[in-house]
Amino acid sequence: MARRPRTPNTALASLMQAHSLGNAQLARRVNATGRELGVRLHYDKSTVSHWVSGSVPKPEARPVIAEALSRLTGRPVTCAEIGWPAEERPAKDVVTGVVDLSRADMDPSRRGVLRTGMYAAALAVPRFEDVSGRLESVTAGRTVRIGRSDVATVRTMTDKTADILDQVGAGHARPMAAAWLANTAGPYLRAAGTEETRRDMRAAIADFVYLTGWMAMYENQQGLGQRYYLRALELAGAAEDHVTYCRTLRGMSLQATHLGHGKKGLELADAAAEAAPAAGPRLRAFLRGQQAAAAAMTGARTTALARLREAEAALSRADDRRDAVGGYDQAAYYFHEAHVRWHLGDQAASVAALDRSNAARSPLERQGRLHCLGVTAERQYRMRHIEAACRTWHEFLDHHITVSSARGDEHLKTMLRALPAHRAVAGVSELEERARQVAAQKAA
Repeated sequence: MARRPRTPNTALASLMQAHSLGNAQLARRVNATGRELGVRLHYDKSTVSHWVSGSVPKPEARPVIAEALSRLTGRPVTCAEIGWPAEERPAKDVVTGVVDLSRADMDPSRRGVLRTGMYAAALAVPRFEDVSGRLESVTAGRTVRIGRSDVATVRTMTDKTADILDQVGAGHARPMAAAWLANTAGPYLRAAGTEETRRDMRAAIADFVYLTGWMAMYENQQGLGQRYYLRALELAGAAEDHVTYCRTLRGMSLQATHLGHGKKGLELADAAAEAAPAAGPRLRAFLRGQQAAAAAMTGARTTALARLREAEAALSRADDRRDAVGGYDQAAYYFHEAHVRWHLGDQAASVAALDRSNAARSPLERQGRLHCLGVTAERQYRMRHIEAACRTWHEFLDHHITVSSARGDEHLKTMLRALPAHRAVAGVSELEERARQVAAQKAA
């Protein structure tokens, strides 16, 4: 029997034509995106020709292709937009979604699947009014009763987990957080209590879920981090807590900008600012700083600098309280300034701001200090200040051996790729040897 002719994929062809994307260019970006996400793909320009002609790629590849197209076009692209079916996920109630996700994160047999989960630039973020008050379906099976002391316990657990994160890194802190969510948060969310107490419990656990998502994002498990963030949004809505909702949106903006999605990051940062109630000065600084960073990535110089000034002014009026979630201090402000300056082309000012950030940072914030040193050295290297970069990299290595951080590991790999080309410079060979020894210790 003759095979039925395929229907050409005019949607994909039009999208590629509108953005001047070649077949080989798209294939290369899809393969690179797949490597980033742990999906091994070996496409070439002829494969893309087949897609345009009407063939449909395998299910696990479709979201990778949509993500690659999102990055190439600078806007969210969905599988549905290009005529491909996407995996349908059954709807779950808020509590089941949190517990299932954290249990899967704990399960070694499923952790690999979660780690390769796709970060979706095209994700539709629910509005606050769409998730507000949604917990009515979770009413059965209550075996305990919660009170104010239980809510305080959750807040304390969040504070302590944040301290562990700062001091030893997300690689150690997140497995503990996932286990606590599965074993303790689930029963708390299903427990009986006054309506006020149950609402406060949802808000408290939403903060903890947000923190867990932040740790996953920091460990480069981007799809997993995004899932935790969505669960935090849903819990914040169920608690009718605008502050936690907007803080989570701000975290999602940070994730987007880290992955290079400036436009999406600005959209999320602006949404966070709009969702916030009458914000106090620290929350205002927290939100304005991220708006500045995202605006700089889009080239909106005037907006970026204006938001940065607003963040600085708000922070000057804030108290000295250190919040585990949604905290913002002078070190965070300088890090945002460094991001803005770099993307607006003032490289020297960016490095100076990074130095100020670590000078202002608490000695207990070892993970943040490590990341800041890694960024500083890489920017010094890109400015061709090799000797300065080497001094910073030595300081980076002093800290890296004691912190479990995927970002720290990435900085170490960047260093090892950069140094061989400069072995003629005094001290580079010694630094390279030291870096290789640290890498071997970390791998052992």
